[in-house]
Amino acid sequence: MPKVTVDGVELEVPAGATVLQACELAGKEIPRFCYHERLSIAGNCRMCLVEVSPGPPKPQASCALPAGEGQVIKTNSEMVRKAREGVMELLLINHPLDCPICDQGGECDLQDQSVAYGRGASRYHEHKRAVTDKYMGPLIATTMTRCIHCTRCVRFSEEIAGVDEIGALYRGEAMQITTYLEGAAKHELSANVIDLCPVGALTSKPYRFEARPWELKKTLSIDVSDAVGANIRLDSRGREVLRILPRVNDDVNEEWLSDKGRFQVDGLTKRRLDKPYLRKDGKLVAASWDEAFGYLAHVNPGGSIAAIAGDMVDCETMFAAKKLLAGLGSSLLEGRQTGLSYDCSNLAAVNFNSTFSGIEDADAILIVGSHVRWEAALVNARLRKAVKKGAQVFVIGPEWETTYPATFLGADASLVANLPQAAADALAAASKPAVILGGGGLAKGALGPLLALAAKYKLVRDGWNGFNVLHMAASRMGGLMLGYAQKGGIADLVAAKPKVVLSLGADEVDYTKFADSVIVYIGHHGDKGAHAADVILPAAAFSEKAGTYVNTEGRVQFADKAVFAPGDAREDWTILRALADALGVNVGFDDFAGLRAAMRAEVPALGVEGLADYGALPASGSGEAAGEIGYPIKDFYLTNPIARASATMQRCSAELLHGEELAEAAE
Repeated sequence: MPKVTVDGVELEVPAGATVLQACELAGKEIPRFCYHERLSIAGNCRMCLVEVSPGPPKPQASCALPAGEGQVIKTNSEMVRKAREGVMELLLINHPLDCPICDQGGECDLQDQSVAYGRGASRYHEHKRAVTDKYMGPLIATTMTRCIHCTRCVRFSEEIAGVDEIGALYRGEAMQITTYLEGAAKHELSANVIDLCPVGALTSKPYRFEARPWELKKTLSIDVSDAVGANIRLDSRGREVLRILPRVNDDVNEEWLSDKGRFQVDGLTKRRLDKPYLRKDGKLVAASWDEAFGYLAHVNPGGSIAAIAGDMVDCETMFAAKKLLAGLGSSLLEGRQTGLSYDCSNLAAVNFNSTFSGIEDADAILIVGSHVRWEAALVNARLRKAVKKGAQVFVIGPEWETTYPATFLGADASLVANLPQAAADALAAASKPAVILGGGGLAKGALGPLLALAAKYKLVRDGWNGFNVLHMAASRMGGLMLGYAQKGGIADLVAAKPKVVLSLGADEVDYTKFADSVIVYIGHHGDKGAHAADVILPAAAFSEKAGTYVNTEGRVQFADKAVFAPGDAREDWTILRALADALGVNVGFDDFAGLRAAMRAEVPALGVEGLADYGALPASGSGEAAGEIGYPIKDFYLTNPIARASATMQRCSAELLHGEELAEAAE
């Protein structure tokens, strides 16, 4: 480890570190625009200049200079100060300086650094250059005259997303950043360039002119649009969440977020259920809470009641419903809405055991029945990293457009037991082999055969577990931990013919199979579940309640409440607690703290933030996988009731997936 001296302080830095990283380790703030720790080094903004000796008697770009033994680095000398002022002055020559009307105002790197390191006045009076704005789709607004050519957006698209959609045209002052043929950016992580842009060149189109950052209340939460459990921040004003931004968590989402998780936010205020409803003469009619509870008390299901958990429900809601059913004498709990019935006796067999960060180290990966780009866009970015390190990827399932080299073996699930030679050889030779089983594979019975394959190729080794199941629902692992799984899946509930079906935001169920049951929908949007319901009890969305979520790798995470639910809607647990009173049942809690304490007493792992321990993987598996695999997700942008209520997601679906041309009014 080389020793360097930074502003008189000597320290050791890791081998291969840059001078910029050495300065940061010493606690010095180095301004930068093009440098980003998750992207390759470009060295083209020159803002990170420092003085280094031995070396040429001039300031040097610290981001591109390796730290070496004996270097003496000065970050605040007169030479450095003048150099930074000069660079900032050059950057601002052509910048339009339209800060008062720029959406980036208040959180703009150029603003902040011009105040901290600029001269305070310009000596240039020539006309500034102007660049035409580019069309980048329904999510990204462009004002390219502000662009300072840091190329962060270009490098993100190429290196992280793996889609060469953004690049540079021309040279020098004529240089322009644009998408290919000025088309829309279509990949699932496209909007992360908004966060990366250090100026106001790329901003959020749906959020444009909505608010200033200092007006917003910031709440820490968890993304429920898929099972990755990305860490997010909800920015709200009054009773409305205006935007969703990613938070840094290197173990889960790094600092990225899928477009759906980010832009379904406008769906939180659309098509909301804000009052109870009862079905009378075939029509849903608005009612009071007393009328709704009175009706259910009259129905009096006794032990003939079942609960189905939706894809975005928190653990507290599922636990409250479980206690309600237990008090009534029922254990009919299910969370797999579409009919999956895989064995859940050992949760290690249905967990993403490699972890998201660990899958980057795999050197041979077999994907079975998973369209990873749509089911978990952030996991797909991790797989791309593994491929960069030399991993081979094989896919069993219909072909989809990967962002890395992959070999498609066929779409029949029987290939799991009869692997083509190339895949078999790769798994046998790998030091860290891995399999990823998705919903399409689970539906064709591939879990047992894959467990047998795991034993055959020794996927579990010292310090490595390569057996992974990729779920798509934010509530799935939490539900399995709480017992929301019948042996035969939802078919067991249908066979039981319950008098009442309690739907906890379950919108993907075929309710025609429960034609003789009273369907009670506890949810927040007027979606498929509400259309089939006999009783609607308006509940809170994920942004309107605190909750516990467990992602597909078994990581327990907590979300906070950002805003209040609209109208007469209430938090789910309060509805279930009141329903218990109406049905004459004691559930053992009277407030949220009591509910959480009871849940954690029953399932201690739900009280500890971090990876839950599910024990060892089964030694072997049985069963036979057969049939043509089909992917459950048909439209990436419209997978849940919040997204389906979002005008932004509807437009993305229409334009980016179905090729519809949407006219824009002239501004």
